[in-house]
Amino acid sequence: MGMHIFRRKDLDLIKEDAESSSEIHLKRSLGAIDLVSLGIGAIIGTGIFAVIGTAAAGGPSHLGAGPGVMLSFIITAVACGFCALCYAEFAALVPISGSAYTYSYATLGELVAWIIGWDLIIEYAVGNVAVAIAWAAYFHQLFFGLGIHIPEWLAVDYRSAHQAAEAVLAAGGTVSPDIVLPYEAWQTAPTVFGFHVIFNFLAIAIVAGVTWILVVGIKESSRANNIMVALKLVILLFFIGVGAFYVKPENWTPFMPNGFAGVWTGASLIFFAFIGFDAISTAAEECKNPGRDMPIGIIGSLLVCTVIYIATAAVLTGIEPWNKLGVADPLAAVFARLGLNWAAGIVSLGAVISMTAVLLVFQLGQPRIFFSMSRDGLLPKYFARVHPKYQTPHITTIWTGVVVAVVSSLANINEIVELTNIGTLFAFVLVCAGVIILRRTDPDRHRVFRAPLVPLVPLLGIGMCFYLMLGLPAITWIRFGVWLLIGLVFYFSYGFWKSRLRGRGGVKA
Repeated sequence: MGMHIFRRKDLDLIKEDAESSSEIHLKRSLGAIDLVSLGIGAIIGTGIFAVIGTAAAGGPSHLGAGPGVMLSFIITAVACGFCALCYAEFAALVPISGSAYTYSYATLGELVAWIIGWDLIIEYAVGNVAVAIAWAAYFHQLFFGLGIHIPEWLAVDYRSAHQAAEAVLAAGGTVSPDIVLPYEAWQTAPTVFGFHVIFNFLAIAIVAGVTWILVVGIKESSRANNIMVALKLVILLFFIGVGAFYVKPENWTPFMPNGFAGVWTGASLIFFAFIGFDAISTAAEECKNPGRDMPIGIIGSLLVCTVIYIATAAVLTGIEPWNKLGVADPLAAVFARLGLNWAAGIVSLGAVISMTAVLLVFQLGQPRIFFSMSRDGLLPKYFARVHPKYQTPHITTIWTGVVVAVVSSLANINEIVELTNIGTLFAFVLVCAGVIILRRTDPDRHRVFRAPLVPLVPLLGIGMCFYLMLGLPAITWIRFGVWLLIGLVFYFSYGFWKSRLRGRGGVKA
């Protein structure tokens, strides 16, 4: 068993399996612009519209970066840049659905591939839970601004509402700005046998809608994403343009109120704002010219978003003192406090659009991980079914939608964000390591795109990812470890025995 768990799948065999059956073959219909748009759609969302406030202001378990959150964005962008180059090489070399899971199978062996596939559930599915929760908060605020009231108990989770009630009780009745919505939910919720009926129905609704779009087809999903990307870019530029007139340079002093430790922690948190460029690689099997277009999509989307992030952070921390930004909707909140309710409403609309696009791309990615694992025999064949009409992995798409909808109706956003970050950083580490290994084990293979300065660039990516992981709370590491242990149980009880590599040729140990 010891050697079998490290069996590797030859790249030619990976491609052969992907093309061997029309029943499990995805339609190639995406171009470079579609991929760049998918990347921007996945990247710009909850991170810039919600997490940036927490990173700047800090919280009970971490220091705030203050205006230094601009530096946090730069640090995280550099780390992601090294990883993006590695992803681009792999995506062009192995244009198969599966992303880091597929790359790990070819370089690090089956056990590591399973671990990364299991880990990617945290990045995509669990990450989408956080996005759905934030979407619900902004959507509720948007309708409130339009004079349409949606009951608070249908827009938050039970735990957040209960914690808010306890906080108000401990504070002698004082309600802080960041718990207004969950506290109102607790106060107004109907009760059944003394139990407060509170669940995030809005999160369920948006996940259901996105799931339906993804089942219908990849091209239809891409068109919907392109429209949303254009709208959210315009609205972010609107925030930067209008907000620039209200910037007070004195708010940037001190630049790092908690020193570099705050900036480092801020970088670990706002890493969530960069998750998404890697999701493009999950659509490699649906790309018309992956050798050329995948690197353009991955690197191009990361560059565009980095510039917009830094500009947004500069304006946000310049409008209002950094320690007042720790709210769920900081971009809209600063305009509302300036009396610019009309501008706050536009920003809230932008947040709703942005997060819808993020949900769309991440919900596109997760089913394709399951799809690839099932095609390799590590999951039941049931998960590798493709819709006969739409040519999409409809089974895994629907199941992912159901799980994300249920969890997002009950979960707390802060814990979800931290868990998503550590899972993604771990995936990045393995992809960077895979590039180094494959350059040594298969140096003569033709590479349409080559990451520069290997092994230096991958090693820098690995080092910076570990550095950011160390900035996350200890409880996040514990939860991540428990999740991986559960995954190992699944692998050794099913995947190891059902793997298609057992007894096949083209296998490397």
